[in-house]
Amino acid sequence: MLLTENRTVAHLDLDTFFVSVERLRNTQLQHKPIIIGGLSDRGVVASCSYETRFFGVHAGMPMKMARQLCSEAIVLRGDMEAYSQHSHKVTQIIADKAPVYEKASIDEHYLDVTGMDKFVGTWKWTNELRSTIMKETGLPISFGLSVNKTVSKIATGQAKPNGALQVCQEEVKPFLAPLSIRKIPGVGQKNYQLLRNMGIPTIEVLTMVPVEMIQKVLGKDGVHIWEKANGIDRAPVVPYSEQKSISTEKTFASDTTDISFLNNLLVSMTEGLAFDLRQQGKLTGCITVKIRYANFDTHTQQISIPYTASDHLLIKKAKELFQKLYNRRLLIRLLGVRLSHLVQGFQQIDLFEDTAELASLYQAMDKIRHRYGDSAVKRAVGL
Repeated sequence: MLLTENRTVAHLDLDTFFVSVERLRNTQLQHKPIIIGGLSDRGVVASCSYETRFFGVHAGMPMKMARQLCSEAIVLRGDMEAYSQHSHKVTQIIADKAPVYEKASIDEHYLDVTGMDKFVGTWKWTNELRSTIMKETGLPISFGLSVNKTVSKIATGQAKPNGALQVCQEEVKPFLAPLSIRKIPGVGQKNYQLLRNMGIPTIEVLTMVPVEMIQKVLGKDGVHIWEKANGIDRAPVVPYSEQKSISTEKTFASDTTDISFLNNLLVSMTEGLAFDLRQQGKLTGCITVKIRYANFDTHTQQISIPYTASDHLLIKKAKELFQKLYNRRLLIRLLGVRLSHLVQGFQQIDLFEDTAELASLYQAMDKIRHRYGDSAVKRAVGL
């Protein structure tokens, strides 16, 4: 049974975002096969154009394999700083026009446009917003419009590339029914295989299976997946704030000027926050370092950075900020680090610079920390 909803939610997604930005910077790349990621064979694919997907190339694939599948592809290292800047431009346009919006990731937003039919009409308004974004940024963007976040996101996927699709309440079931269960947000490779092994290829078949059976196989995730298959999603559009952050700070028992101790603590703090980011599947676009001196004067220094969740990149920025802040003549009583401007993101490492080996190292370290605690694995300098 469908959940009766009176909401109207739009999902906007920038098409092949990294590739689109590269094509803005170099128009000669239009309509050519493009792969973005680490340039060496040990690198990882961060993004790819539709032209390469025909050959089986996809994000997360080893670069060596991608080159073999599509030998004609133009391989670019990518520029997260440029992508972050264009992401901020799009967000600003949406912020200036939307009543309530949520920045879900670097390239997608949810908008609650409930009630706009009383004025201009939700379909017309969202189309006009899309046109404004494309005109002012030059980036292609697709959107889906429906009763909740799940259906609107699936609709966006069906509208791509560079299209738009509305799914009204009475159309939800017929729209979802023939689609693969892969289309359901939250169905990863593991759950997909489990459901396929149960003989469930489509959303329609999934809706026919008792929810208790799905829960028995997939646990709590199974209930959410079953509900989404039935067009049910109660999740609200969470108003986005650039101030969303995670932070940590430490007040010392004795004030100190021990630069080695302070640097090591800074590394440990930043490393811990980066791990928290990755556990939450998030990226940060801003880092702040805070110092409180013995006389209680408090100073902060922050910098906007390309979206990342990588220890080594964040630690480098934290050290640079500390150097700008630190007055060697004064004792310090408190040191803190904050990561803000958080968004969801699939990247656990900087795929433009790092090798597959480093990606595996991050994943292995995070797995150990998750099992044995945050302090199970640390850089020697942070101990």
